[in-house]
Amino acid sequence: MKIGIAGTGGIGSNVAVFLVRSGVRRLKLVDFDRVDGVNLNRQFYFRDQIGRPKVEMLAENLLRIAPEARIERLVMRLDAGNLPALFDDCDAVVEGFDGSTEKKLLLEALAPTGRLIVSASGVAGRSMEAITTRRMGSCTIIGDFQTDAADARCYAPKVAAVAAMMAHVILEKGGYYD
Repeated sequence: MKIGIAGTGGIGSNVAVFLVRSGVRRLKLVDFDRVDGVNLNRQFYFRDQIGRPKVEMLAENLLRIAPEARIERLVMRLDAGNLPALFDDCDAVVEGFDGSTEKKLLLEALAPTGRLIVSASGVAGRSMEAITTRRMGSCTIIGDFQTDAADARCYAPKVAAVAAMMAHVILEKGGYYD
């Protein structure tokens, strides 16, 4: 099973860690951004990686866990033109974007394919009581569906909890628990 991860920040990097620690060995990481020190509280990166491309650094960190993993790395921005074909070779796609515009773009482009998509909505703030799972066809969305990173800070426990639930969906659907 090959998993695509669109956006390798707090959600994407943590989902990737949970997947690799659970036995997933084929990933496609896609992100245009670089590691930023202000996000180290909730992303799977280290101080000496600040300023370097996220996908390269995440792959490096994941390979320390599972050296046999095959990790494709694409340093690029996703858009309506490249998104549909980019994940054709993936069995499932993790949506790890910050902005609602990018989230919507990914869901609209990939939902019609029937491919498993796992997305996050509402991971900011401290409250974790409202985290729920919603399923719509081949798409699963996890979060509190209220808090936005533009309006509240993101904290590691909530980001990790949502990321763990997202990884669980992929592992369950992919037969990793059998």
